[in-house]
Amino acid sequence: MDIKLSAQDEAFVREIRTFIGENLPPDIAKKVRRDQHLRKDDHMRWQQILGRKGWHAFTWPKEYGGPGWSVVQRYLFEVVSAEMDCPIIQPFGPRMAGPVIFTFGTPQQKDRFLPGIRESTVWWCQGYSEPQSGSDLASLSTRAEDRGSHYLVNGQKIWTSYAHHADWMFCLVRTSREDRPQKGISFLLIDMKSPGVTVQPIRMLEGTHSFNSVFFDNVEVPKENRIGEEGMGWTYAKFLLEHERVDNAAIGVTKAALKRLKQIAQTERLLGRPLAEDSVFRAKIIAVEAQLMSLELAALRTLSQLASGAAPGPASSLLKIRGTEIAQQISQLASEAIGYHALPYVPENLYGSTNAEPIGGEYAATAANNYLWRRCMSIYGGSNEIQRNIIAKQMLGL
Repeated sequence: MDIKLSAQDEAFVREIRTFIGENLPPDIAKKVRRDQHLRKDDHMRWQQILGRKGWHAFTWPKEYGGPGWSVVQRYLFEVVSAEMDCPIIQPFGPRMAGPVIFTFGTPQQKDRFLPGIRESTVWWCQGYSEPQSGSDLASLSTRAEDRGSHYLVNGQKIWTSYAHHADWMFCLVRTSREDRPQKGISFLLIDMKSPGVTVQPIRMLEGTHSFNSVFFDNVEVPKENRIGEEGMGWTYAKFLLEHERVDNAAIGVTKAALKRLKQIAQTERLLGRPLAEDSVFRAKIIAVEAQLMSLELAALRTLSQLASGAAPGPASSLLKIRGTEIAQQISQLASEAIGYHALPYVPENLYGSTNAEPIGGEYAATAANNYLWRRCMSIYGGSNEIQRNIIAKQMLGL
């Protein structure tokens, strides 16, 4: 879908393209283009380049060191970045911890934590889900006992993305069991180097490592690291989750994936002709592209509401569901187009550690891995089943 841009926005797009073209490291762009696994250094190198430009925290207002971009400019930055093979900006600092800190934190907390997020010198992770409290987050049991000047934290978090990279975690803990479960939850910032913190890897189906279990054994957390009031963590968590689910629509990344799918369909042959000329497969691409266009309009509408100060509310659940499902459909169609060449599993191709020519060409080497990894998209950020419950209750009154 093409959006009519003003002359100012067109100039903004040119500025983005010029900066990325001159500054994105070619080895990182190559990995992104090939859907290869990026290491911590890959993410940090690019994010720190953006940080020096003032673009890492691109959704932040100028008041807190962001560029103060409009909704349209943020959208254009994400779309152009994805189109030019930039890595996804890891959201845990700039899109999650940062907004909570500058919205609900103390002046001291803002001074302490925001610079490292803006500059991407500190990696954050999210401590929400637990073995028995995933989608039912309010039932979490990781406890923080009041010990005067600090809390003593014990428990476990699971599916913690990139905890093995993280310097800090923003974490929901139970500080009380009185009243409703939601009222006993507090929001803590935890130094991952603290004694008693143990990170245990969870290997994914396709062989990568991004998720972890995190164990807390008598971890001391200073009370100055609590965001807002004790027992109000659920309020801050909902604020964060609504924005996270808007982000999970991932329009720019999905548009780039659709473009690659079309290129694959032009390259692969069926009965001697490009697969893109097959009416059945072409209909599948058209259907998913129409869904993506509809999602893009809904996302822009929601972003416009956010720009006016409104909360996204249950609309964020709609975006999360459709965004993840469309991305999964595209990865499935890519594997279908490539066929049996997508079957071989060669970990070296996934990590870019071999010079051998991949079977079936560059795009075939990671197609199956990409398909398998994207199965988790409908689970993280609140499973799609739970999102449908939210829509049913809050939008349909069921």
